[in-house]
Amino acid sequence: MIRRHFFLVVALVAVVLMLVVGGLKLAFANKDAKGAGGGARATNVSQLVVGERPFTDRIEVLGAAKGRQSVTITSNTPELITAVHFSDGQAVSRGQVLVTLKADQEDAGVSEAKARLAQAERDYNRWKTLADKGIAPRATAEQYLSALEVAKASVGTAQAQKLDRVLRAPFSGRVGISDVAPGMLIAAGTPIVSLDDASVIRVDFSVPDRYLSTLRVGLPIAARPDALAGQTFQGHIAQIDTRIDPATRAIKARAEFPNADGRLKPGMLVKVAIDQGVRTAVAVPEAAVQFEGNQASVFRIAKGPKGMVARRTDVDTGITEAGFVEIRSGLTKGDKIVADGLNRIQDGAPVGGGKGGGQGGPGGKQGQQGGADRKAG
Repeated sequence: MIRRHFFLVVALVAVVLMLVVGGLKLAFANKDAKGAGGGARATNVSQLVVGERPFTDRIEVLGAAKGRQSVTITSNTPELITAVHFSDGQAVSRGQVLVTLKADQEDAGVSEAKARLAQAERDYNRWKTLADKGIAPRATAEQYLSALEVAKASVGTAQAQKLDRVLRAPFSGRVGISDVAPGMLIAAGTPIVSLDDASVIRVDFSVPDRYLSTLRVGLPIAARPDALAGQTFQGHIAQIDTRIDPATRAIKARAEFPNADGRLKPGMLVKVAIDQGVRTAVAVPEAAVQFEGNQASVFRIAKGPKGMVARRTDVDTGITEAGFVEIRSGLTKGDKIVADGLNRIQDGAPVGGGKGGGQGGPGGKQGQQGGADRKAG
């Protein structure tokens, strides 16, 4: 019994000691926190005077490039290739012969049709002469006239069938890579070669209907292909669709870009951008902004009880441009903030030192103008 009470007393004493130690730690922690605004050593930080800079509002969407005219040459009948009249990548003109198919039967059909036509002309002329002299009935001459017209139509049919054996370029452009060769038997619909008129590149894209008031035919537009990093092409909006997609609430538009040098290729993934205008707004460097979830904040430098301290300030951000973040609310021009090294600062901590950050506007060291991007969607 005595031994049991002894252990209970020891346990109680241990609990009391833990509570006392915890209380002392909490007291010292509060004391240190209170002293942070006054007697604690100040942290040297890079300070920045908040300024203004121009921002460009921009609608930016993705689209696929295609030529002004594009087609894949095929045959509408199975036949043997007898001649190929182009080389890969060659520029061709409208009407130029590309491929010739075997046409022995068609040639014979044309000859036969022409022979029948000649016979029909002779018969008609003979019966017309007799009818004019009153020797033969006029109705007989008219029958031979009908036969003559049928013979003429037969010649046209035979010639059209022969033309199907000669494949021509429907427009001027440049052919792609082809695997066809003389002696190859192709089936109807077999792709022979692609043909693209890429002198002008078209890009179709869709934007939300809320931007409808911004779009207009002739509006300048810029294109940046993913395959040509750092290169920008200037064009214009050539056409706007007549209706809005009820499922996506987006409207389709088509932009055209001159492509005389052929750098743009059909099929490229292209990022197109429409500038809506330039405005001036409060801005700070990206390094001065912290993001926690959807909330952004900066450390604003303010007067404390015994010097300057860093105060965490929530801000509403806008677009980002050339390393600067637009501040819609939370800061005003002329405020001082911590420019970088935010991981070394706590709310209410004393700060001192540098002004090396300059001014956050276009007149400061980092105030260089760039292009702003606003994703449409």
